[in-house]
This record gives sequence, C-alpha cells and structure tokens, in this order.
Amino acid sequence: MKRKALSARVAAVIGLLLLSGIVNIVILSIIFSERTVSGMFMCTVILAEVVLLLVSAYLAAEYVLKPYQELKRMYQRFIDGQVYEELFDAENELMPQWKEVLKKIRHLLNKQDAIRMSKKQAEYLALQNQINPHFLYNTLEAIRGDAICAGLDSVAETTEALSIFFRYSITGVDRLVTLEEEIDNVENYFTIQHYRFGEKLKLQITYPKEEEVLQLRLPKLTIQPFVENAIYHGLEKKVNGGVVRVKIDTTEHKLMITISDNGVGMPEEQVEKINGYFEKVAVSYVGDDRKKKGGIAMKNVNSRIKLLFGEDHGVHVYSVAGIGTDVKVMLPRLRRGEYEERTAED
Repeated sequence: MKRKALSARVAAVIGLLLLSGIVNIVILSIIFSERTVSGMFMCTVILAEVVLLLVSAYLAAEYVLKPYQELKRMYQRFIDGQVYEELFDAENELMPQWKEVLKKIRHLLNKQDAIRMSKKQAEYLALQNQINPHFLYNTLEAIRGDAICAGLDSVAETTEALSIFFRYSITGVDRLVTLEEEIDNVENYFTIQHYRFGEKLKLQITYPKEEEVLQLRLPKLTIQPFVENAIYHGLEKKVNGGVVRVKIDTTEHKLMITISDNGVGMPEEQVEKINGYFEKVAVSYVGDDRKKKGGIAMKNVNSRIKLLFGEDHGVHVYSVAGIGTDVKVMLPRLRRGEYEERTAED
C-alpha cells in the first residue's frame, strides 16, 4: 500500500514537474515567439527602409543625376560646335524644353555667323573689284572725255554709266539704300547693256507714284543681279531679243519686286531646284560666285534678305519653258531708320 502511495506521490510530483515544464516551455515558447515576431517586424522595417533607400537612390540617379550629366555632356558637345541634328538621337531623353532652347540658341548663332560671313564676303568682293578704284574711275573719265571730243556720244554715255555703276557696286555693299537708288543703278546697268545689244533689248520699270515709295529701304544690289540674270539666261539666247520688266508693288507692311522677262524660260525641274536653294539660308564661297555669270549670285541675294529680315522674306522663281521667267522678291516695307530701330530692339 505504502509503495503504491509513494509511487502515486512520485507520479504526482513527476506529473507536476512535467506540467510545470510544459507550462515553462509554453511560456518560453510564447516569449520567444513574441521576440521572434518583434525581431521579424524590425527586420522587415529595416529591409523596407533599405529597399526604399535603394529605390530613392535609383530614382535620383535616373531622373536627377543622369539628366544633369546628360545635359552637361550636351552643353559640352554644343560648345564644341556639333551640329544640332547630331545632338539629339533616338536614345536621348533630354527634356523637350531644353531641346528647344538649344535649337533656338544654335539658330541665332548660325544666323549671326552667316550675317558676319555675308558682310565679310561683301567686303572681300569689294576689295577684289576695286584694287585701285581711282585708277579705274580716272581711266573711264579719260575715255569718256576722248569720246565726247570725237563726237562719239554713245561711247561717252556708256562710259559714264559704267563709271557710276562701278562706284555704286563696290562701295558700301552691306548697307541699306533707297528704292530710288536701286532703280537708278538698274537703269545705269541697262545703259551699259544697251550699248552691246542695241534695240534688241528693252527695260520697263513701273512703281506706285507715291513719293514715299522711292524712299523705302532695301539691301544694296537687290534688283540688278536679277536683271542681269534675265539678260544672260533669258534674253541673250533669243534671236530677236526681248523685254525685262521690273514691277514694284507695296502693301502696308511689304515691298514686292517682280523681275520678269519674255526669254527662253526654264523647265519645271530646274525651277524646283532653284527654289530649293532659296529655301535655305546659306553663304556660299566667294570663289563659286565669281565663276557665275550675272554678278552676285541670286541665292546670295536671297540669303542676305532672309538673314536680315527673316524666313518669311526672300526670293521665289516662276518660269515656263519657251515663255519666260518671273522672279518675285519679298521684302519688308522699311522707311529710313526702321531697320536700325528693329535691330536695336532685338
């Protein structure tokens, strides 16, 4: 009985110990479980922060640092003179606003460079032509004097016209002149050509009769090159000659000059090619122009107009083979001092 009671007590103690152990294990498990959850939560928070930092760093590099570095490289390439089209390729992600800024800056720089080059070219042509202008003028005056003494009035008249034409053509070629001066120069030039062609060649000039019209300003040597071109490429090839007409019209804001001839005309393909040149503002090499008949090349006159007054001005050619050619020159209507005022405002 005692053994059974002892065994029962031992069993009870062991049971209590086991129960206590189980309880302790459960409690420890709960404690460790809570710590584990807390630890896991902390790890999750830290990991989330790390991920957030990495994402922030990536976004900063992608949307802040990378565009900045790209912009820096672009500016360097821009300063180095790389052409605009090469700056923006398919992989470039620079903001459109910056593209427009660089495009406008490059356009302005190119325009200023072209204007400076055009002036230098004009000065160079003047120097090439005038070598010793006083010698030329004095010689022409001597020939004119001899012609008058000999009763050769036509020779005297032509020599005087030639002298005046040279003076006008090789001095101050980059300035604005009055329409009246341009018309006088065309008439002088035609006097010289009339000596060669005689009655085979005729000139007609029409313009509004308002006194103000003749005082409108335009670039020097705007009309004469087209008259010369009409003679050499339009009328010279005709057996019975023809007529060059210069028609001047005005609106409130525009001065329009049309130089027409009833010469041989041009095929459509050639007209398209010429107008294609006129679409571009370019300063050609002096050597190229000096090889061409017709004095100053037409495309250089067009370039000067566009550079000075903008893309909505310039030259356009219309022609029909066997019928003739019209050259239309569009200019702003400028009074004395207006161009200088506009330039100062810009």
